[in-house]
Amino acid sequence: MIEEKPLNSQLDPQINSELREIIDSILKEHKQKQGSLMIILNEIQSKVGFISNSMQQYISNCLLIPVSQVHGVVSFYSFFTTEPRGKHTIKFCLGTACYVGGIQQIVDKAQQLLQTQLGKTTKDGKITLEACRCVGSCSQAPVVVVDEEIHGRIKPNKIAQIIRSIGSHEET
Repeated sequence: MIEEKPLNSQLDPQINSELREIIDSILKEHKQKQGSLMIILNEIQSKVGFISNSMQQYISNCLLIPVSQVHGVVSFYSFFTTEPRGKHTIKFCLGTACYVGGIQQIVDKAQQLLQTQLGKTTKDGKITLEACRCVGSCSQAPVVVVDEEIHGRIKPNKIAQIIRSIGSHEET
């Protein structure tokens, strides 16, 4: 993962030589393959952690395809992200059972506690809040997924405990 640089230079391969080297290596290895765009984007997401708008433009220029084509793929598939994610991710299930079960109150509480919005990362880079669709645990609604762990029957005070728990794990 790319770290320790100001955000603007971190996101732009024209400025960040480390990022450019990673992308160029991936492009060189895959650009002649059938369906190379998806392969390239997957590799970049895997190695860098995100695909910024400036990275999309760089890829477009290197592959000689419209940036709209690159952006179309990045924006269509939910596993791609255009911004760096936090070390931890809290996903809120917005499926029907969770919605009826009060997930919006839990989202509101998490946003208040972390002082960030759904789809964004905390200023310290530790936690990203995301919305997701049904995770298949409707009997446990409302549900949040912390990293890869499902937490069911969540209440606003429980999300506060989960957030504190993430913070305490960071210190050890």
